[in-house]
Amino acid sequence: MQFHHYGYISGDPRIRLADEKCADRDPNLPQVMDVLIVGAGPAGMIAAAQLSAFPEIEARIIESRPGRLPLGHADGIQPRSVETFQAFGFAQEVIEEGYHINETAFWKPDPSNPDHIKRVAWTEDDPAGISEFPHLIFNQARVLDYFRRFMERSRSRMPVNFGWQFESLEIEDGEEYPVVCHLTSTREETFGEKKTVRAKYVLGADGATSRVRSAIGAKNSKVISNHAGGVADVLVDTDFPDAMTKSIIHSTHGSILHIPREGGYLFRTYVDLGDLDENDAHQIRNTPLDEIIAKGNEILSPYHMDVKEVAWWSVYEVGHRVTERFDDVLPEERGSKDPRVFIAGDACHTHSAKAGQGMNVSMQDGWNLAWKLAQVLRGYSSPSLLATYNTERQPVAQDLIDFDLEWSGRMAASDEGDESIEDFYVRTWEFPSGFRTEYKPGLLVAHDAKQELATGYTLGKRFKSYRVARRSDGNDLHLGHLHEADGRWRIYVFADSAPASAPESKLRTFAKWLAQDEASPVVRHTKPGDDVNSVFDVKVIYQQGHHEFELLDAPEIFRPRVGPLQLEDKNQIFGIIDIEGVAEKRDSLYPLTRNMFAKEDIFEARGISRDGAVIVVRPDMYVAHICGLEDTESLSAFFEPIFDLSK
Repeated sequence: MQFHHYGYISGDPRIRLADEKCADRDPNLPQVMDVLIVGAGPAGMIAAAQLSAFPEIEARIIESRPGRLPLGHADGIQPRSVETFQAFGFAQEVIEEGYHINETAFWKPDPSNPDHIKRVAWTEDDPAGISEFPHLIFNQARVLDYFRRFMERSRSRMPVNFGWQFESLEIEDGEEYPVVCHLTSTREETFGEKKTVRAKYVLGADGATSRVRSAIGAKNSKVISNHAGGVADVLVDTDFPDAMTKSIIHSTHGSILHIPREGGYLFRTYVDLGDLDENDAHQIRNTPLDEIIAKGNEILSPYHMDVKEVAWWSVYEVGHRVTERFDDVLPEERGSKDPRVFIAGDACHTHSAKAGQGMNVSMQDGWNLAWKLAQVLRGYSSPSLLATYNTERQPVAQDLIDFDLEWSGRMAASDEGDESIEDFYVRTWEFPSGFRTEYKPGLLVAHDAKQELATGYTLGKRFKSYRVARRSDGNDLHLGHLHEADGRWRIYVFADSAPASAPESKLRTFAKWLAQDEASPVVRHTKPGDDVNSVFDVKVIYQQGHHEFELLDAPEIFRPRVGPLQLEDKNQIFGIIDIEGVAEKRDSLYPLTRNMFAKEDIFEARGISRDGAVIVVRPDMYVAHICGLEDTESLSAFFEPIFDLSK
């Protein structure tokens, strides 16, 4: 954490110094605003949190509930989501509070007694080591609490405006605030009161029955799997051996997905209620709790669960839907009209709960849109940038539906076919962990990237962190964990093999261009008077250990001066982890300490060329460009259309 660059701070540095115009901001909903977010669920709250980082943006989020969500129904937290929480500053708290899924147990009918179940396999949760972050079970309500705290601590001090129901909207083209929204109060003291507000942009994150989606005329494609299930959060006494392990249970009587919850005593159980008659007309939703519990015990035989308390329960029908478009622009208008209204989360994709995807994918929707809105509203990009939200996220939602159709089908199937469910779980782990998303080349992913220069950083996929040593203080850090949700682009400059002190090198030539040339994105797109790192966070990583060069060997572009005092930031210079004498220690103490002094070379681990490379990472942590230190024209040309304000 870095602070004091705006002057000495004696209090909690996580509470940002409020912007002058926001310190006494009226908490009531204003008449006009830059962005109105409808719905304070995961998609809406992450979008609001990102926008709250910019006090110059007037953004508000409304929610029909009277206050915070007391009990969240979503609970699975992918490693990609934990990685995202790191950018918002609360990953470690979630990790400490959540239940960690390290393995999954698989139970099937016992061949010697088919009415009973028998454990047949365990699978490691992340056998390929995709992420250093854990897979968690964590209450959605707490996730929303943490995003709300981020907003309250931000420079804008953005509140959540509870007690407002969105009714309808219309767009008045040509107006500064063209989206006219009609709201109704749901608060007890003002129930039914009407209010009309105007916004430049609206995000509908208002759930599966989204009124914003209806207002823009977006239609759902709909695939219904004629299957139903009961779900409950329960406190139980049970003799089931894997009660504290995530378990996928198939029996001759149906299936159960059993998930331990945070806290050590609470369990979530999804009980298969079987196929539905096509004429059921939703009657399955009337299934009583006692019947769900009885069905669960039938599946669990010879084991038993004695339910002591039920925190929440529901009956659901498995339905898969994805909306045809995620904004208000009709297909025939694409390229000639910029979007003003967007939808995210359950408003544009719904699916079964068993793969734990809903909250996770929804948050990535919200973050994808929010940083782009900030880039436009802060005057760095033209509104045409916002069309990339639909272009990028709609295919992700379709991939989600396709995956979940297969996963939920396998969960319900009595016949596994030619691949066991445990093998399928391991083979497809990259998707449910949140790391399968790969944006295609376009405005925000370079067409001319040189993937061969960094084979471990797939273009269009998230930047996969690795450990490095910070030169200023010798701290062993994960490079990707330093990425904050601040709307800045990251430019990671991986040095060539020349010594850092060499008067001439490919790195030194590139650094001079980046700092001084008019074609440099840092020079061209940083506004006059702003800090040199206000738009681009530039870091350098040398091939040598951090003791093999001096801090001042690094060019000045990697030591930016920041804040009103223009203090030098000495924390953007890194080397590989290679401590002197380690080889001898390993040899003398092996095997007792064979892993204690491992050399950590990010160049080797991530396939980075020894001739050097430049990796550009978007504000939402996805790799946007890879080029050589000599490819300055390519780097300049990549950013030019993104920051083009003429469109």
